[in-house]
Amino acid sequence: MTAAITENGGVGGAVAGEFTGDVAGAGSGRSVAPVNGVERVVRVRLSTGHGEFLAVGYRDHALGQEQMLLVHGDIEGERVLTRLHSECLTGDAFGSRHCECGGQLDAALCAITSEGSGVLVYLRGHEGRGIGLLAKLQAMRLQADGMDTVEANIALGLPVDARDYTVAADMLHDLGVRSVRLLSNNPRKGEALLRHGIKVAERVPLLIPPSEENLAYQRAKRERLDHDLPHLDAITEHL
Repeated sequence: MTAAITENGGVGGAVAGEFTGDVAGAGSGRSVAPVNGVERVVRVRLSTGHGEFLAVGYRDHALGQEQMLLVHGDIEGERVLTRLHSECLTGDAFGSRHCECGGQLDAALCAITSEGSGVLVYLRGHEGRGIGLLAKLQAMRLQADGMDTVEANIALGLPVDARDYTVAADMLHDLGVRSVRLLSNNPRKGEALLRHGIKVAERVPLLIPPSEENLAYQRAKRERLDHDLPHLDAITEHL
């Protein structure tokens, strides 16, 4: 069973008998009953520089967050190319070179459109690995003074990684997705999906060439947070 973007921004076909023309649309004012704590509220065609997507908005009743995912092409239930992207205002919106988040967002959207189908789940509430925007900026200040990203969170008395992926799995379940090819360098994302009933058929690397500004950050993610970043092996100490 599949879901496809139609010319009017609706959905053709069906995903697990759920994604039909009766789903709340951009102007319907109706929502779909919550599934595992998330309520599908709206869908709308979204034209981007990367291609055409269907934006699907959800309300997470457990955490009170508004969430969104992007669907491109026909979505089968198995082996769906999927990116779980943690919100990063500084990287995604402002192009910060402190991290590679903006580059990963662009690369993931390109990979999905090149594939012809896929899903990008944009996870709000994940700023700074879940510590929030202001705390992330404080952590960045500590990193500028010589701490790595893990040390900075600890110095602030905050969790190293406070992200929860329950809502991501709930939204994927709502789409009828049963297994994914996960665009990620972080094994913990796949483990989290597995705990919530989404199989990971494959983890697809999403490697972004480091810059002088984020080389230390990427190395800390590899050495302290177990991210798979083999491309860093060929990088000299200074770019």
